[in-house]
Amino acid sequence: MRLTAWRVALRIARRDALRAKGRSALVVAMVALPVLGVTGADVVFRSAELDPVERVVRTMGQSDAELRLMERGAIVLQAPDPDTDYSHESPSEAKTENGQPKYTPEQRRSLDTEPGVLARQLLPAGTVFVPLRQGPYTPTSSAEGLLSVQTVEADLTDPVWRGKFDLVKGRAPGADHEVAATRDFLDRSGLKLGDRTAPRGLEATPYTITGVVEYPGELRTTGLVARPGALIDQLAKLPGAEQSRGGRGPALGETTTWLLKLPAGAALDWPKVTELNKYGFTAASRSVLLDPPARADVPLYVQQDEKGGGRSGSYLDKTSVVIVATVMGMALLEIVLLAGPAFAVGARRSRRQLGLLAAGGGDRAHVRAVVLGGGVVLGVTGAALGLGLGVGLVALLRTRAEDAAGERFGHFDLQPLDLLGVLAIGLVTGLLAAVVPAVQASRQDVVAALTGRDSLKPPSRRLAVLGLVMLGGGAALALLGGTSGFGGRSLAVLGGSVIAELGMVALTPFLVGLFGRLGRWLPLGPRLALRDSVRHRGRTAPAVAAVMAAVAGSVAIGIYTTSSDEELRRGYTATGPAGAVVLSNGWGSAADGALLPKLRGAVENNIPGLGTRADVQKVNYKGDCAATRGNCGYATVEMPEERQCPLHSRDTRPVSDQEIERIRHDDPRCKERPGYRVNPFGDLAVGDAALLRNLFGVTDPTAARAVAEGRAVVFDPKYLKDGKIIVRLAEPRDENAAPTANGDFKEVTHDVQVDAVLATAVAPTGGQAVVGPETARKIGLTTSDAGSVWLPETAPSDGAEQKATGAISKLSDGTHFEIERGYHSDRGLISLGLAGFAGLVALGAAGIATGLAAADSQRDLTTLAAVGAAPRIRRTLSGFQCGVIAAMGALLGVVAGVVPAVALRKVEAAAETFPGMTADEAADKGLVVFPWLQVGLTAVVLPLIAVALAALLTRSRISLLRRSG
Repeated sequence: MRLTAWRVALRIARRDALRAKGRSALVVAMVALPVLGVTGADVVFRSAELDPVERVVRTMGQSDAELRLMERGAIVLQAPDPDTDYSHESPSEAKTENGQPKYTPEQRRSLDTEPGVLARQLLPAGTVFVPLRQGPYTPTSSAEGLLSVQTVEADLTDPVWRGKFDLVKGRAPGADHEVAATRDFLDRSGLKLGDRTAPRGLEATPYTITGVVEYPGELRTTGLVARPGALIDQLAKLPGAEQSRGGRGPALGETTTWLLKLPAGAALDWPKVTELNKYGFTAASRSVLLDPPARADVPLYVQQDEKGGGRSGSYLDKTSVVIVATVMGMALLEIVLLAGPAFAVGARRSRRQLGLLAAGGGDRAHVRAVVLGGGVVLGVTGAALGLGLGVGLVALLRTRAEDAAGERFGHFDLQPLDLLGVLAIGLVTGLLAAVVPAVQASRQDVVAALTGRDSLKPPSRRLAVLGLVMLGGGAALALLGGTSGFGGRSLAVLGGSVIAELGMVALTPFLVGLFGRLGRWLPLGPRLALRDSVRHRGRTAPAVAAVMAAVAGSVAIGIYTTSSDEELRRGYTATGPAGAVVLSNGWGSAADGALLPKLRGAVENNIPGLGTRADVQKVNYKGDCAATRGNCGYATVEMPEERQCPLHSRDTRPVSDQEIERIRHDDPRCKERPGYRVNPFGDLAVGDAALLRNLFGVTDPTAARAVAEGRAVVFDPKYLKDGKIIVRLAEPRDENAAPTANGDFKEVTHDVQVDAVLATAVAPTGGQAVVGPETARKIGLTTSDAGSVWLPETAPSDGAEQKATGAISKLSDGTHFEIERGYHSDRGLISLGLAGFAGLVALGAAGIATGLAAADSQRDLTTLAAVGAAPRIRRTLSGFQCGVIAAMGALLGVVAGVVPAVALRKVEAAAETFPGMTADEAADKGLVVFPWLQVGLTAVVLPLIAVALAALLTRSRISLLRRSG
């Protein structure tokens, strides 16, 4: 066709679109919605992706480099940007010679020289060092209690920090007892500018909040920034500060990170960075980040390549890519199928016009061009509308998008090629939706088009055979391809699912004919509706395909979410008996137990009818790890060696993937679920009969008597041997000990056997036991208050739980508080919501086809009226015409939706297994569960609703018309 012919076709299409505004708006909306979503996602992704200059500023502000000591005497390998990848070899891992560590000259110098002095020796003279001192997370006063915050010291009046730390409100701290706070701290603490806050232990000298500071790359940071020397040194002087460090790493308050301002003409190039690495430093250099070295010049990458690759995206990330690609591809296909009936309606309404075009000398190509022109006009309009709305919404909601992402955009980035690609998606979607109606319109008989008669043709058997082959081949490709490599999975699952659904679409005309054979057993109304649908496959098939597309998407997501939900349900382990109220110190500000009396009061004052309280103590071995965050030992309950799955053993764990798979499938000890249970009090809890009842649901008096007599109570028979359990005591790590051959540090442990009895808990409780306080002391353990558990007769109400949670949060933000309510999921509501949405779309598609069928059936209705048919026959016929389309589409959609759902579950089942995964856990990853309620509602209720709505909305009066032609 010539260009002028296309211009005429587009003008006609534009005129028709303006005439049928409702139908055009429907198509434009269907095209615009996905374009809007893709445009918004693209703009957000591009804007959040920092260019090299922006990344440099985010890392080091306005300085020339950021220098950080990883460990004195370490050897570091780093990527050009050390925040993305690095490794370091501790001096304790150095090779030994005659029992003495063999250090390199650089390691020896690093160990013997103070870090700040060493850094100044290694860098050019005149380099300005701006210290970045990061202190510990420390409990700090809020409006109602304590809040754990990150502490930093920096002079915010120095412009070197701009881009790394930004003062967005107020003024920078100008005195020793002034701080700037992050917005997250102010929101959570209930404080504002001018208020005062004090870290625990420094209540006598509180700090005034003078400004709001922002970390552009970490907006969710809860932190305080003080002047250099004003805060961290004070924290280091508090009792227990040195113990909290545990003897590892730099001393609290020791500076190990600096921003560097190099003298004029100096640069920190890549050779200098690798030199610093030998002394235990990492360096992010502005010049290196803006002009990174070749991969072959980066020792870290060379080492990774020799070992077969470095860090990469996790398998779960790759699985997510496959899922997103499949969902997006199927969504675009469904839009094409849903928009198809709208174009079919337009072509049928313009049948006489198209017939005149053909009678006037136009060939089939011209007729096709007019209908395809509608796809071009509406596709471009929808794409342009979606594009504009997407860009506008991101610009309007930019701040909220940044807050949700947790970091500021580098700049508002609109990529022309990306946006042109999005426009192309809209154009192609419109064109594809109009292809089938265009081909059908070009093949219609000219005389039949002018007179309004239909030329009935049997369905193409070749098309049916092709559809069957596509359905079988696509399903096989999707299901079998789900276990291939990452790139193959993406292509196979998406391509196979699309091919299978298109095969179902190609089969639709033939299947409509098969459905027609059911008419002989139906009453008059349904029989006439079914006969009419079979006779007019040209309008029936697109409508059925549209309903099928909507139902297939709903069923696919329903199967996937229901299967995933069942996997999570099987893997769920309860914290305690149903309704148990569990309170533990947790971490941070409440870790040492000092707030525990107030926390218990907060629970008991807000939840009525709690019943008997069971206080819990945890065991400590040579130090309380939670309270001091230091180097300490620990105690665990161990299974006898001969009963352990080798994959769970610290000493005999295999290293090859093949061996892991063989043992997991062949060793019966590895086939059962380990039965681990979420317990905030550790493996070995200290308590009495009340604890057994409230936390484990054990009411057996024998168990209570055993604890009182100094024995342990264990809940898994595999841990009990000859009436005893094994308690393994692990010594604190010796920082001066030499590593093993593979670089690990061998744990020093010894086992203690404790008399025990077996009890049955309400939930799987492997590896846990309860002892009395005296028993814990006898085996060398100390105890400390850890929390409380209540077991009321009925579970507390949501309102009472919210009140208690609010009261607890005012005291501490690190407390663990939970009410065991069993496994709950909102996926059922999601599935029903999807079913409802699919139902609305399907009813809309069926309604469009029914309206067209009503116009085509006017002669049949006139004939029925002439022979004495009751007026209600029009209403009955319209209702069953809509019901037939909805029923056929729903049944085919249920079948079509199974393929992508099962394929995606197979993709997840093919995910890398982890050492220790049991056969049952591996099987659950590929579990497929059908949402029978959703499928039943879709396949049965949807057609009934379609019949009722069409019958109610159709007039009974039949007008006698003169026969045309």
